[in-house]
Amino acid sequence: MPKVIVITGASSGIGEAAAKLLAEKGNKVVLGARRMECLTKIKEDIEAKDGAAEVLATDVTKLADVEALGKLAVEKFDRIDVWINNAGLMPHSTFDKLKIDEWNQMIDINIKGVLHGIAAGLPTMREQRAGHFINISSIAGHMTHPGGGVYSATKYAVLAISEALRQEEAQMGSNIRVTVLSPGAIDTELPQHITDADLKNGMDKLYDAVAVPAERMAEIIAFAIDMPQDTTMNEIIVRPTVQMP
Repeated sequence: MPKVIVITGASSGIGEAAAKLLAEKGNKVVLGARRMECLTKIKEDIEAKDGAAEVLATDVTKLADVEALGKLAVEKFDRIDVWINNAGLMPHSTFDKLKIDEWNQMIDINIKGVLHGIAAGLPTMREQRAGHFINISSIAGHMTHPGGGVYSATKYAVLAISEALRQEEAQMGSNIRVTVLSPGAIDTELPQHITDADLKNGMDKLYDAVAVPAERMAEIIAFAIDMPQDTTMNEIIVRPTVQMP
């Protein structure tokens, strides 16, 4: 049965790939991101293949924006079956560089953005007594390294938030599922956010050597969504086959 799926950070990378694949499968997608011109092009691509998509300029650091995205889904399609909290940034830097603005930006987008998505989608899902949150973490949420401390902290936070939400909804018997997807090196714009010159070259080399297309993550997201309602893929770690760390 087709689902109504909300995706944040949908203007590129995993979000864009998931939007296109899920729409091809007959689902209705509601897409949010800050770059409206990219969203408009994705909507046109989906509709050219007879898919259904709605888009809204969305800054996930602003609760009102995220709530408006959820409201759009309900107004256009009457429900929210899946909410994918995908928006994120990865400006790695060592602590001594004191890139405090970047630290705060990661906290606002990578953590608060997920919380805002939960706040926007949960009431509707509770009312429906069904739903599915898919939160994008990272392998950095399972390990860290010099230069990745703040990014890893935000992705560890996504794991903690997701597990607590899973337990709460299981306890409530709400039939709301929670999945955490932790990707390794995926061909997205994330490395472009790195402004620490001492780290960027090494990260670019890693991604050039091992990164796999974002479509791989889209396929995994679709698989998790299509599991029977009585079963949830709670946590999925995905690396390119040749990636070591």
